[in-house]
Amino acid sequence: GNLTPLHFSLPHNLVKMSFIEKAINPAFYKQKISTWSHATAEYYKPLFRSGSVKPLWHIMIATSVLMYTQNYLFNKGTHIQHARQEKKVALEEYYKNHNITPHH
Repeated sequence: GNLTPLHFSLPHNLVKMSFIEKAINPAFYKQKISTWSHATAEYYKPLFRSGSVKPLWHIMIATSVLMYTQNYLFNKGTHIQHARQEKKVALEEYYKNHNITPHH
């Protein structure tokens, strides 16, 4: 018989974008940011107008989370501690090999 390949045709509104297509599409991020900023503005506008302290607390908490996260990642994280330990060992070996006393 006559064998023809099967072709599936779905309406475009039923076909959803794959994760990769969304991840590389700037319009996806623009839409998400727009939605988030609108929702945030709608949430905080009445709070600012009424003189609520809640926005201040939210800003303080967000700042603290950001600062502690950065501090851990860039100053106290395991990879940073490992690198510092390597440098310490290397310096000790250098001092020993060159007959130098540290902290002279």
